[in-house]
Amino acid sequence: MASRSYSNLMELAAGGDRDQPTLPSLGQRRVPRVVTASGIVPGLHCFDDDAGTASVASDQPNQAPRERTIIVANQLPIRATRGADGAWEFSWDEDSLLRQLKESMRGHQGRVDMDFVYIGSLRDDIPAEEQEKVAAELYDRFRCVPAFLAADLRSRFYHGFCKQQLWPLFHYMLPLSPELGGRFDRTLWQAYVSVNKIFADKILEVINPEEDFVWVHDYHLMVLPTFLRKRFNRVRLGFFLHSPFPSSEIYKTLPVREELLRALLNADLIGFHTFDYARHFLSCCSRMLGLKYESQRGYIALDYYGRTVTIKILPVGIHLVQLQSVLNLPETGLKVAELMKQFCGRGRILMLGVDDMDIFKGISLKLLAFEQLLVQHPEWRGKLVLVQIANPARGRGKDVKDVQDESYAMVRRINEAFGQPDYQPVILIDRPLHFYERMAYYVVAECCLVTAVRDGMNLIPYEYIIARQGNDKIDRILGLSPSTKKKSMLVVSEFIGCSPSLSGAIRVNPWNIDSVTEAMEKALSISDCEKVLRHEKHHKFVSTHDVGYWANSFLQDLLRSCQDHNKRRCWGIGFGLRFRVVALDTSFKKLAAEQLVSAYRKATTRAILLDYDGTLMPQTSFGKNPGSKTIDMLNSLCRDEKNMVLIASTKTRATLSEWFSPCEDLGLAAEHGYFLRLKRDAEWETCGIATDCSWKQIAEPVMKTYTETTDGSVIEDKETAIVWCYKDADPDFGSCQAKELHEHLESVLSNEPVSVKADVNHVEVKPQGVSKGLVAKRMLSAMQARGLLPDFILCIGDDRSDEDMFEVITTAVDGPYLNPEAKVFACTVGRKPSKAKYYLDDTADIVRLIQALANVSDEVQGGPPSYFFACAGTSTDDRALN
Repeated sequence: MASRSYSNLMELAAGGDRDQPTLPSLGQRRVPRVVTASGIVPGLHCFDDDAGTASVASDQPNQAPRERTIIVANQLPIRATRGADGAWEFSWDEDSLLRQLKESMRGHQGRVDMDFVYIGSLRDDIPAEEQEKVAAELYDRFRCVPAFLAADLRSRFYHGFCKQQLWPLFHYMLPLSPELGGRFDRTLWQAYVSVNKIFADKILEVINPEEDFVWVHDYHLMVLPTFLRKRFNRVRLGFFLHSPFPSSEIYKTLPVREELLRALLNADLIGFHTFDYARHFLSCCSRMLGLKYESQRGYIALDYYGRTVTIKILPVGIHLVQLQSVLNLPETGLKVAELMKQFCGRGRILMLGVDDMDIFKGISLKLLAFEQLLVQHPEWRGKLVLVQIANPARGRGKDVKDVQDESYAMVRRINEAFGQPDYQPVILIDRPLHFYERMAYYVVAECCLVTAVRDGMNLIPYEYIIARQGNDKIDRILGLSPSTKKKSMLVVSEFIGCSPSLSGAIRVNPWNIDSVTEAMEKALSISDCEKVLRHEKHHKFVSTHDVGYWANSFLQDLLRSCQDHNKRRCWGIGFGLRFRVVALDTSFKKLAAEQLVSAYRKATTRAILLDYDGTLMPQTSFGKNPGSKTIDMLNSLCRDEKNMVLIASTKTRATLSEWFSPCEDLGLAAEHGYFLRLKRDAEWETCGIATDCSWKQIAEPVMKTYTETTDGSVIEDKETAIVWCYKDADPDFGSCQAKELHEHLESVLSNEPVSVKADVNHVEVKPQGVSKGLVAKRMLSAMQARGLLPDFILCIGDDRSDEDMFEVITTAVDGPYLNPEAKVFACTVGRKPSKAKYYLDDTADIVRLIQALANVSDEVQGGPPSYFFACAGTSTDDRALN
C-alpha cells in the first residue's frame, strides 16, 4: 500500500495518464496538504476525503486544511461478518473506545471538523487474496487502515507476549513459575517487535508528518514510537497507556525493560490514568535511565536528550451520549420492568458486579465477602441478591479456567447454604449480554461492587452512575416522581484507575475479606440522604469528564508539547530499539577539526581551557593520572617559555602536592581554587593560598549525620569545598535526604561566607563566588594585564560546572579581554543542551582534536605564544587533574 505522497508523485511522473496502471492505493488519496495549495503543482487533481470528488487546483483560495489525528491501536473499531453470499460486511463497533472518542469529540469547540484515521488489526482473518479489496473498502467507508497479521504472528504477539508476559507483569504478577504467566520467551518478544514494525509501516502509508498528530494506544504498541521517531524525527506523537504501570521493583524484572522505556520516551506526550501509574513510570526512568523529572507550570516533564517529554495524568471517561441513547431504547425499558418484577416485586435488593472472567478482577474474593456478609448478618438472607455478570475473558490459559472453576464452585456453595425454594443469593451470568441489558441491571441495582485486585481504568462505576441518573422514561417505569432525587452506592477497589476520581465511593482493599464485607453492609444500611449526596458528587464529575473531554484535553496537550519541534535541530542516534532523537538549538553544531586547525594556525596568541575528568579522561576511567601521551600532547602545545597551563581545582593541597611541585603565585585569586602551570619541561606545578575554612567544622558533622542514615552516600572533603554525594543511594530517598540536608545546611551556615548548592546527586558547600566562570574571567584579566589579547580561545568541558566557563568565554567577544578578530570555540562533550555553540561526541574526539593542534605546534618550533588552561573541580561533578 503506497503513501499518498508516493502514489501521487508516481502519477505525475507518468504524465497524469489515468489509463496507465498505478500503484495500489486506498481509494482516491489526497496529495499531502503541503502540496495541494494552488499554484504549486498546476493542474494537479486533488480529492476530497469525504465526498470522494475530484477538484482542480485553481487561483481561488483553498479552504483551510482540517486537523487530522491518526489513531493507532491493536484493533480497529470495526465489526466484520461474512454475509450470506460470502462477502465481507463491516460496521462500526459502537462499544469501542476509539469510536466513542471520535463521536464524543464533536461536542467540543474546535474539534467538530477534526479528521480521524484509524490504524489497527481486525479480529477476523482476511484471506490474502481479499486483503487489498477489504483495505480499500475500509479506508473509503470508515477511514480505517487495516494491518493484516498472519495467524501465527498474531497469536505470538497478542496471546503470547502481550497477554502472557506484559499484561500479567503490569498487573503485578511475576512469572515465578512456568504456570504463572510463563517465563520470558525471546521469540515472543521478537513477534511483538515485528508487529509494532508492521503498524509503523502502516502509519507511514498515510501520514503527513508536518501536520498530522499520531496517537498510539495501550501496551500492545509500546515500541512503535521508536520506529516512527526514527523515520520522522519531528513527528507529533502521543501515547496513552490504558493499563496499570507497575512499581519499579516489579517492572525491573522484565528483561527488555530499558527497550520499552526508551521507546515510550520517543513520544512527545505519555498519558496515564492516575498519578500512581505515572509515578511508577517516572521512578523507572529515574532508577534505570538516570532521568530526572520536574514540574513545569503544572505539567510533569522529562528532559530526554534535549527533547521535553510531557506526562499527562487524566482518567478516560464514558461516552455520555451513547449511554443516554441506550437508556432511551424501548428494549432497555422492557428489561428494567422485567428486573423490577423479578427483584423489587419480591422485596429483593439487588447488588451488582460486572467483571471479566480473569484472575485480576477479584470475583472469588467478592463472593467470599458476600458469603461472609450472609453469615454475619442473617437479616439479609432471603432479601439480598448478588448478580455477578461475568464477561468472557480476553486472555486464555490455565489461569482463566481455574478462575471459572473456582467461581462456579463458590456460587454453588453459597446458593446451597443460603438458598430457598424461590431465592438464590447469587446469580452468575456468564453469557454475553447486550449493552442495553447491562444498563438495565445498573438501573435496578442499589449498589455496584467493583473489587478488582488490579485494573487499569474500569469504566463500570461511571456507567453505573449515569444509569442510576436515568431519564423521564426510566423514572416512570421505576415509579419515581420528577422531583425524586437520584441515589447510588459504589464499593470500589483501591487498586483500580477510577478509584481516585470517585471520592464518594466506599474504597476497599479487595484482599481484606472483612473490610469488603463491612463495606457491603455499610452500602446497604447508609441513609438515603447520604446516598443522594454521594451520587450527585459522582454524577457531576462523570458527566463533565466524558471521553470527549479526555480526548480533547490529550490532543491540546499534545499540540502544546510539540510547539518547539521546528525550533530545534534533530539528530537520530543509537541502533535498534535504543534509537533516540537529540534535539538542540539550531545554532548548535559539531566542532570540525579542519575549522579549528585553520583558526589555530592563523592565531598569534592562543588560550585553551580544558576540563579533565570527562573531557580529556573518560568519567569511567579508573586511572586518572595524566599519562605520558597526554603530557607529550600538552607539551607540544606549550613550547614557548611564556606558555602556561592553569588548573582550577578544589582538591586538597595535600592531594595536589602528591602530584605536583610548588611554583610561584600566578596572581589569581585564591578563593577560586588551586592553579597549575605547565612549563616547558612538562613538570606539573601548583600554587595557591590557603583560605579560611573554619565553616567546615559546622558543615561536616551535619553531613555525617545524613551519611549515616543514607546508605550509598559519601562525603568528599576538598580544600575549598565539602560535598555530600548520593549518586549511589536510592534515588528517591537520596533526593528526599538531599532536600532536607540543603535546608539544614542553609540554616546552620546562614552567617558564614559560603553558599549551599543542591545539584544532581550532590549537595555542595563552598566559599561564595567559587566557579569556573570566575576562574575563566580572572584568567582573561591576567592575560590582559600582561598585554596579551588572545585571538584564539578553545574551551571544552562536559558537565554543568563548565557552563559558567562557556558563558564567560562566549560573552567576552564583545569585551576588552579579546582581540576584536578573536575566534572563540566553546565546546561541550556530547549532544545536549548547553551554552556552548559546539559539541564533540566523546573524549576520543577531544584527544584527536588536541593531538591535531599539537601536530601544528610541532611543525613550527618556537611559534606564537599558546596559553593553555586546564580547569577542573569547582563542583563535585568535576575532579582535579590527576
